[in-house]
Amino acid sequence: MSNSRKRRPDTPMKKGSQLKRSCRPDLIPSDDSEESELSQPQFDHIPEEEMPKLPEALVQSFYKPPGVLLMAGLVSWDLVAKRENNPLKMTHPNLFTFHRFSDKRFRLIVSCCSAGHSVLVAEEGIAYAFGRNSFGQLGLADTETRNYPTKIPALEHHNIINAAVGKNHSLFVTDIGTVYACGDNKSGQCGVGSITPVITTPTRIHYSGAPIVKVACGAEFSMILDCNGVLHSFGLPEYGQLGHNTDGKYFVTATKLSYHYELVPKKINFFYEKSKEGHVTPIKDVAIVDLSCGNNHTVAIDTLKRAFSWGFGGFGRLGHNEQKDESVPRLITTHSRGINSVHCGSTYSLIVNEAGSLYMFGQTKRTGEANMYPKPVQDLIGWNIRSVGTSNTSIVIAADDSLIAWGVSPTYGELGLGEYGRSTTNPREVPLMQGLDITQVTMGFSHTLLLSNDEKADVKRKLTTLPIFMP
Repeated sequence: MSNSRKRRPDTPMKKGSQLKRSCRPDLIPSDDSEESELSQPQFDHIPEEEMPKLPEALVQSFYKPPGVLLMAGLVSWDLVAKRENNPLKMTHPNLFTFHRFSDKRFRLIVSCCSAGHSVLVAEEGIAYAFGRNSFGQLGLADTETRNYPTKIPALEHHNIINAAVGKNHSLFVTDIGTVYACGDNKSGQCGVGSITPVITTPTRIHYSGAPIVKVACGAEFSMILDCNGVLHSFGLPEYGQLGHNTDGKYFVTATKLSYHYELVPKKINFFYEKSKEGHVTPIKDVAIVDLSCGNNHTVAIDTLKRAFSWGFGGFGRLGHNEQKDESVPRLITTHSRGINSVHCGSTYSLIVNEAGSLYMFGQTKRTGEANMYPKPVQDLIGWNIRSVGTSNTSIVIAADDSLIAWGVSPTYGELGLGEYGRSTTNPREVPLMQGLDITQVTMGFSHTLLLSNDEKADVKRKLTTLPIFMP
């Protein structure tokens, strides 16, 4: 591989400058509650009109240049992650190369490694969604699949600055730091204070702390990050993935196991370092700035560019040189400084350091050795990595002026390498993407979305040569 309250972007701030140590904590402190509010069905939200606005510079930092939407992969959404993809049930053929999709320009695209749906934010701040909708995860007040980006009416008067999706649920962050959730809530992953199995309309979560600026989702749990760098989590506590020093298990009967779900956001209080000899040292005053979730684990970085991980430890995806689960955030000591971004797939994790080098730990394929701690991806040494997408077993990266992809079978076209190059164990440049200015990459379980800048004339001409997907 040689609203009326829409805010338009001015000059985007550089990545990494998004979260400062404080954002009006004098008005709204971080929620320090230690106990879940399982038995408190009543919850009084602070009215949105009384919420202090986030600093304008902070809001502006989330605006990204809008781009043209491209897509590849499995687009018969109800077949995503099914064991047998019956061709007779396909509503559309798989897209083995990238297609133009929607004339709308978007500034944010979001999916996740377990999802068959996606959330998009248009340049004016309006949220759209499409894909599988069996639990109402699209927020469209029904459970009907959408094949095309569809505006979410319940959020039409909100300026959405960030979003995340899980396997069957979605979170949306507004420009005043409130969070709305919809979709599957059988484990409390929507954070509304009760187990309502299906929430089809975006509903404000039960939270009254400092304004939220970022969200991330695992398969059945959620993380929210406030403007002071404090993390809160809710949903399924299995494997310790909520970071509260418990996996939440209990026996209903002698043979039936269940979990104590966290139905409202709960602060993650403890971070620690563990020496080779097994000595545990608490780490104080950790302020998180970025995070990513796999199906059952999370990796987060703080203001000192350190990485912490917790949750399911299988295949070394936590980077601690062992497969032990971690129920509270643990410092990744093998790569403890200079980390710019983190990206989690289903059973693996990626970090990009300050030099732009990519490291991987965990396992993308079902056979062979796993990386038990961060190891450099040799094929990408020297490349300037700009955006990373992670799926179930595939990875797609925008680096320099190229798009690079790899993933092992089974793949569904999400690599964009064509019908006769569906999978590859080694990173390869995607030939048809040469000459495009890819600004964002995101991946679902078996599909990839890209945003391409189209301001330059030569890029615009190149885009017109791509096929159009018309669902």
